[in-house]
Amino acid sequence: MLFKTVVQSSGHSEITDINMAEFGEILQNIGEFGLFQKLILVALCGPNFIQNFLLASLVFIQSDPERHCNTDWILQADPNLTTDEQLNLTLPREEDGTFSRCQMFVPVDWDIGDIREYGLNETTGCHNGWVYGNSLYEATIVTDFDLVCDKANLVEVTQAVFLGGAVVGVLIFGPFAESFGRKRATQASAVLGFIFCVTTALCPNVYLYMASQFLVGLGIGGYRVNCIILVTEWIGPSKRSWGACVTLLCAAIGQCVLAGVAYAIRHWRLTQLITAVPLAVLASYIWFIPESARWLLSRGRKEEAKQLIVKAATINKRTVPDSLLEKIVINDAVQKGGIEILFRSSILTRYFFIVVLAWFSVNLAILSLYFNMETFGLSIFLTQLLFGAIEIPANLFAMWLLEVFGRRISSISPLLAGGLASVLLLAVPEGHAIAFTSLAVAARFFLIWAGSVTAVFTQELFPTSVRQSATALGSMSGRLGGLLAPLLNILSIYHWSIPTTVLSSLTLISGALCFLLPETRRKELPESTEEAENNRNVTSTKTESLKQESTKL
Repeated sequence: MLFKTVVQSSGHSEITDINMAEFGEILQNIGEFGLFQKLILVALCGPNFIQNFLLASLVFIQSDPERHCNTDWILQADPNLTTDEQLNLTLPREEDGTFSRCQMFVPVDWDIGDIREYGLNETTGCHNGWVYGNSLYEATIVTDFDLVCDKANLVEVTQAVFLGGAVVGVLIFGPFAESFGRKRATQASAVLGFIFCVTTALCPNVYLYMASQFLVGLGIGGYRVNCIILVTEWIGPSKRSWGACVTLLCAAIGQCVLAGVAYAIRHWRLTQLITAVPLAVLASYIWFIPESARWLLSRGRKEEAKQLIVKAATINKRTVPDSLLEKIVINDAVQKGGIEILFRSSILTRYFFIVVLAWFSVNLAILSLYFNMETFGLSIFLTQLLFGAIEIPANLFAMWLLEVFGRRISSISPLLAGGLASVLLLAVPEGHAIAFTSLAVAARFFLIWAGSVTAVFTQELFPTSVRQSATALGSMSGRLGGLLAPLLNILSIYHWSIPTTVLSSLTLISGALCFLLPETRRKELPESTEEAENNRNVTSTKTESLKQESTKL
């Protein structure tokens, strides 16, 4: 392909034509999906297996466990009191005759005879914590940090804080990757996630817990978006969807395993420490992952890119013709200016807002249902297993149908189907747990499918100079949707149908808007705004001729 380079010399511009070997043509020669790419895919996407384990302390909780105020103060007056006597003397009763969960009688410095004779009447809140009983778990953040009564809403706040960290992580590490490289952004976020995953398990109070969880979210949010981009930029068009889809597939398998781990351990701190082990392994080898050659070329680091290309070819047992390496030049035609490029083009701006809404609505719906699954009526462990198991075929479907029907139809169909399944939840009568859970699982199937397609679609719509930033902002909008999910669930106190109505409406709207997106199946990643706007196909005769030349050599 020919492009024009403007060379500044002696105060005037000289225009020259230079042959450029595009990176897509290079991949055709070194292998679009050889051993080199597979190793990177496993090394970077595999650790997403434990991503949902980070949500264990936020999901596997009982928001309103059986409890009463700790009233051991009265044992100083008579240490031989039975439990029933202690509760009768120190706790007021509700209208239904049960002991109050949030009130106790004010402690007094009387002997036990006076307390029995005169009784206690003045009430107060629980001064010395709570005593919990009949819990599904040995310990949760609710029981460890006493997130009940006037602190009950902090459960939703902790969920929002973690997801808020993920939003900030994408916002920070997306532009960071554009400036300092995909590799460094992936390394920094992986190490950050590991360190604060450990500190989270050791937090003594809810406020330190929230601060630590925010930083975990920051690291994990940055890692996920950058690992997908780094993998994708090394894979050719025929298998490009694997980067995002394998990441989500690993997360789906992790969902299933999480149900078993939480059922067996039932202690959030231990689960958190178990989660840190794979992150420690990741932090140990992340330094050996290669940088994206596409990014190196976009930054003018031609020799480093050449070395990685030769290394990739060697691992794939392919040979790179010297004539092809000599044609690699720096594409100065790629615009500078960062994310502003998106908004200088009306077409790219339209694409951007459509995919941003898709990310947002899908994640809002997925996490709103996920954080609310303890209310479905079935065992939370069974629901977790179903939610994880349904993600596996959803991601496999996405990987297959992306290549069969293309990106556009594969995006529209699951969004509309997921929105419709969510709407039908409103028609399920109260008490029909199996029907409600079945519909919720069906909705999750389509939403996960839609999320996989959106992650792939976003990377293929935008040029290299802003691909990372556009994907990061799209992912950030998804994280923002997740951040608002627990807050949306709070609106159910006004009417139970509000959360479902909002999430299903947004999903249906985003599905309809996807009709305005172009098809990008088996087309080379665009390098400039013009190529992105024209959505050109680089499976050209030149590529074929280069393949023939490589075969002859």
